[in-house]
Amino acid sequence: MQTNTISQGQSPHHDIKESDKQHERIEMRVDSSASDSKEASVSDLKAQTKRQRLRARVQFATVCGSMYLAGWNDGTTGPLLPRIQIVYGLNFAVVSLVFVFACVGFLSGAFANLYLDSKFGFGKVIVLGSVCQVIAYAIEAGALPFPAFVLGYAINGFGMALQDAQSNGYVASLKDNPEVKMGILHAVYGAGALSSPLVATQFAQLPHWSFHYLCSLGVAFINTILLVTVFGLKTQDDCLAQIGQPAGEKGTSEKSQFSQILRLREVHLLAFFILIYVGVEVTVGGWMVTYIIDVRGGGPSSGYISSGFFGGLMIGRVGLLWVNKKVGERRVLFIYSILAIGLELVVWLVPSLIGGGVAISIIGVILGPMYPIAMNHTVRILPEWLVTAGFGQAGSALLPFLTGIIASKTGIKSLQPFLVSMMAFMTVLWALVPRTARKAE
Repeated sequence: MQTNTISQGQSPHHDIKESDKQHERIEMRVDSSASDSKEASVSDLKAQTKRQRLRARVQFATVCGSMYLAGWNDGTTGPLLPRIQIVYGLNFAVVSLVFVFACVGFLSGAFANLYLDSKFGFGKVIVLGSVCQVIAYAIEAGALPFPAFVLGYAINGFGMALQDAQSNGYVASLKDNPEVKMGILHAVYGAGALSSPLVATQFAQLPHWSFHYLCSLGVAFINTILLVTVFGLKTQDDCLAQIGQPAGEKGTSEKSQFSQILRLREVHLLAFFILIYVGVEVTVGGWMVTYIIDVRGGGPSSGYISSGFFGGLMIGRVGLLWVNKKVGERRVLFIYSILAIGLELVVWLVPSLIGGGVAISIIGVILGPMYPIAMNHTVRILPEWLVTAGFGQAGSALLPFLTGIIASKTGIKSLQPFLVSMMAFMTVLWALVPRTARKAE
């Protein structure tokens, strides 16, 4: 048990000095781990056999499958949201409970992952996440009463949190072009979010609208089979050993190490930046279709605008990799933010359905690289094992829910000023994120 009492013969000044020294040791360990990792990666890659390189590609493709499922899930909500409102007779505030339950599920999954990862390991946890999504889609496909329907979103959020954390942690631990692979990983998310609105928009116009979730169930089931087959419920270290890579960095004295790392300012700023970014991304994908229908007079096919946005997201995450490298990841994110705010103002102030649709797609291209850039920066200034925390992803539920609450009071026209303000706040947060981990003086 910890106590704040100062023992006899020990001054408060001594306590502060000890705490500072302990804090500095963590920062030095974080800073030195990156250079050690780079030195080791060159020799590790040379030692890989052809079979190991093939297995590495298969493993990477499989975690990309998990991110495709995550994108498919996030791209589904936007086109179906107006239909869900009509079927259940809900206002904006109540229908946004789908985001609340998703948020509860995601936060529960993020916290549970800290325990499950150390107890069961990578392979079992990521499969558990996929199984949770299979169960969730089975519930949602039945179009049960609304309380049961949103319960499916909570289970889904729990499963997504586990898979998202494990997938990001796995790719962050790779030594072979981790920055490029992080971009590809999240481009595949964009591919999933691009394809699902194409299907969901059709189902939204059919009597059995909820049968779209049977398609989602099929995708989740295939994902589960692939995860079990490729990773075999093994730990991450075992999976890395199969591709000829040594075990990744671990936290020593897990509870105390984690609590000490969380005292670092870098962790808080990056978590809030990712929370706002993911919230903006999912809010555009989730509510923009409703905005286009209600404010711009769009028809039933407005759901395809969601596909345009997520398609842009996918293109941006791969197509702008060379721009990120040329300009510098930190600097280019400011440029992307300013351009995104400008285009969002176009959507808000120019009353054109076609112009708005094109602008939304371009916003997707510009927002696309931001998340991989943030994850790459996280790996540079924090230990690799900490990347699996995944708290920032709660923004995927929090901001869309706030949008629903505001819209219930002022109408869905409030979406655009809300998005502009969140993009500006996100830019300020990125300016506050340190360039590198602090070194001991």
